[in-house]
Amino acid sequence: MIKKAMIMAAGAGTRLNPLTANIPKPMVPVVNIPIIELILRHLQKFGINDVIANTHYCAEAILDAFGGKNHLGVNFSYVHEKALSGTAGGLKVCESFFEQGETFIAISGDALTNVNIEELYKKHKESGAIASMALKEVPMEEVDQFGVVVIDETSNILEFQEKPKQEEAKSNLVNTGIYIFETAIFNYIPENTFYDFAKNVFPAIMKNKEIFCGFKINDYWNDIGTLDQYKSSSFEILNGMADLQMPYEESKQGWLADSSKIADSVSIEKKIVVGENSVIEDNVALKGNNVIGSNCIIKSGAQIKDSILWDNIVIEENVILDGCIIASSVNIKPDVRLEKDSIVPHGLIITKPEDLYKETISV
Repeated sequence: MIKKAMIMAAGAGTRLNPLTANIPKPMVPVVNIPIIELILRHLQKFGINDVIANTHYCAEAILDAFGGKNHLGVNFSYVHEKALSGTAGGLKVCESFFEQGETFIAISGDALTNVNIEELYKKHKESGAIASMALKEVPMEEVDQFGVVVIDETSNILEFQEKPKQEEAKSNLVNTGIYIFETAIFNYIPENTFYDFAKNVFPAIMKNKEIFCGFKINDYWNDIGTLDQYKSSSFEILNGMADLQMPYEESKQGWLADSSKIADSVSIEKKIVVGENSVIEDNVALKGNNVIGSNCIIKSGAQIKDSILWDNIVIEENVILDGCIIASSVNIKPDVRLEKDSIVPHGLIITKPEDLYKETISV
């Protein structure tokens, strides 16, 4: 079975701006847990406790959380790339972490998944492949957002299409960024060179007629590539679609930290998550699904619908939020009504509705 993993965690996550202005994408919280921690916890379920990551953008956030001794008990190593070296180049800088002849998993640092790693490993070994990838079926109208993969009846990869138009797509199976590799993969990646899996490594493997497979998974997967995907995945988890580890014990209302305080008069429509030391005062209406971080205060009369609030946020009286994502350390003053689906960057103080148009971004 697999003992070691590599997490690709060097990207800047520009499509999640402005949320990633201060933190790397793998540290973006999903149901109050950083994405990379959800990945690490999932790896642990399959006995994988030795993990390396390549880091670059805002690397200190990842190192502060998981470097050295960490709360998960994972042996977490990292290589800091001064300059990005591509998806395959990032794997190459981690080569010394793996023993010759070892089978390992590599996973994108923005992948939310409950993929059955044991089953994927078994299929990979039975195939004799040098490399295998997990593939997920998506609706045809979404194929233009992903790398599409064409396979034959024995799961051998025949062709790739990068974000094809719907009418040109030859498949609706997409690359999840979850790979099982043999260490022979490193023979295809030169040192100190910007190198990409899709553009460089995979075509070379196919040209050499190496066994290269794609296996369809029925497990949950979402790559958190866009703000819309980030929001939808958060609510999918709340609605039981992902079966990922939650941060707190479940109650009738959702997942509430023991130190959170919710007034009896708060109305809760669907499942919610509320973090440590957060306070929700009288007559607040929580409509739809909502994720509320730690050390937040939501004052009387506020109405929050289908929104995600990070940590250290103050929502004052009678504020109205609908489909919003609020980054950490924001203060929204009384009676402000934000435009639907607004994204509020870290550290803002919004005192009047017109501040919305100067300071926030809509999806």
